[in-house]
Amino acid sequence: MLKKKLMYFVLTSILMVGLAACGSGANSESSGSSQTAPSNGSNAAGEAPKANYPEKPITFMAPAGAGGGLDVMARTMAKVLPQLNLVDETITVENRPGGGQVTGTTEFANKEIGNDYKLMITSTPFVLNYIKKEGTAPVSFRDVTPLARLQMDFEGIAVRADSKYQDLQSFLADLKADPSKLTIVGGGAPGTLDYLNSILVADKAGVDITKVKYLAYDGGGEAMTALLGGNADAMTSDLSSFAEYVKAGQVRVLGIGAPARVEGFDDIPTYKEQGIDLVVINWRGVFGPKDMSAEAKAYWEDVLKKLSDSPEWKAELEKIGLQNGYLGSEDFIKYLETEEATYLETLQKLGLAKE
Repeated sequence: MLKKKLMYFVLTSILMVGLAACGSGANSESSGSSQTAPSNGSNAAGEAPKANYPEKPITFMAPAGAGGGLDVMARTMAKVLPQLNLVDETITVENRPGGGQVTGTTEFANKEIGNDYKLMITSTPFVLNYIKKEGTAPVSFRDVTPLARLQMDFEGIAVRADSKYQDLQSFLADLKADPSKLTIVGGGAPGTLDYLNSILVADKAGVDITKVKYLAYDGGGEAMTALLGGNADAMTSDLSSFAEYVKAGQVRVLGIGAPARVEGFDDIPTYKEQGIDLVVINWRGVFGPKDMSAEAKAYWEDVLKKLSDSPEWKAELEKIGLQNGYLGSEDFIKYLETEEATYLETLQKLGLAKE
């Protein structure tokens, strides 16, 4: 009997020690959980902060077709960023053409809210499409996150090489005398940048801009054909579109909307040199979605600044005849606000502004 009681005592003691050990372990685990964040980094609200961004492939969306300026910029960035070891993740390019950028920009603004892994590459029409009457977009730069302006292409006015007009002032003098006697062609409908370039120059020169004779073509190539074929007196477009024809001796650029003469085109005077205080830029920039995380925004601001400063990026710009137009996020937003106000005022004068 004594032997049985002794055995009972030993077994009971072992069981109690085991339970105490389990209780101690449970308390220790509970205590550790309350003091140390989970390995996934979740905060008190259960939301995981975006640590170590980026952690998966990135998409650059161009709201235009393959081969155009926006597509070329997106694909050039996708090539150069990994070469410079600025982005380790895979970058793909997506084209969303339609409506002169309206389709792609609208989808991006509405469907990619908070998506840090998709960026948009767009240009000046993004501003114009929101404020002009025809073909307007329901979204503006305020519905996304401007990150940086990277490229500039200055608008200009050109004539055939055999034209009697040797400078901008002589052309504007005749245009002012009778706007209906001169025909200006461009690769876009009224309200587009090419159109507004010619109108802004005419307006500064005191021309009655409601009487300017402007013929729109589906693209710059068709407008150039009309000019060279003698079906127009002048053409409005960007410098990169004129470049090969200038080098071939087929056209003379009377002036460009640049703040100073452009390297490589030193013979082409600016509007300002000829008494027209005007800068007209077709910019291209990078935008993130609305509600982009602070970490992702800071990451891309840093990466895009380093890209713009690199010799490799500058070499790519030189290949396609564009200028480095870097503006950081804050300055880019101010620029967009000013540009929108300027174009809106002109469109209102012409009755072409969205009501």
